[in-house]
Amino acid sequence: MEFIIRDASLEDIPALEKLEQLCFSVPWTKEQLIGQLPDGTHRFLVAERGGELLGYVGMMFVLDEGYISNVVTAPPARRNGIGRALISALLKQAEELALSFVTLEVRRSNEPAKALYAQQGFIPVGERRDYYQRPKEDAILMTNFLK
Repeated sequence: MEFIIRDASLEDIPALEKLEQLCFSVPWTKEQLIGQLPDGTHRFLVAERGGELLGYVGMMFVLDEGYISNVVTAPPARRNGIGRALISALLKQAEELALSFVTLEVRRSNEPAKALYAQQGFIPVGERRDYYQRPKEDAILMTNFLK
């Protein structure tokens, strides 16, 4: 599947809202998504094909620490390398920002996501009890130590 990865923009917000509603039991609001747009403390990348958003990844960073907020691939586009490409592009930006590590949370039961993150150099470093709601579930904290 052919697609491009680029910075998210304000024009992408309606499509990002739709992806949130498709993929999460507690989707982010329009305002929350706008707050993640690229600036001095955020990176927000989208995968696009022919004007259609196929997925996105966001990261907040402070000092030399990066925190991935969401990794999303539209359900019909899954298993086509979109998530891997988005995370790879984000990790490249993290290295360019001289971050020491990038970390994220993932549902304990989300084996495909945990495998994807492991392939990208993330290792389990802890857990957050009852982190997710609807359904309630623990999160595994995974980190990629860039340095």
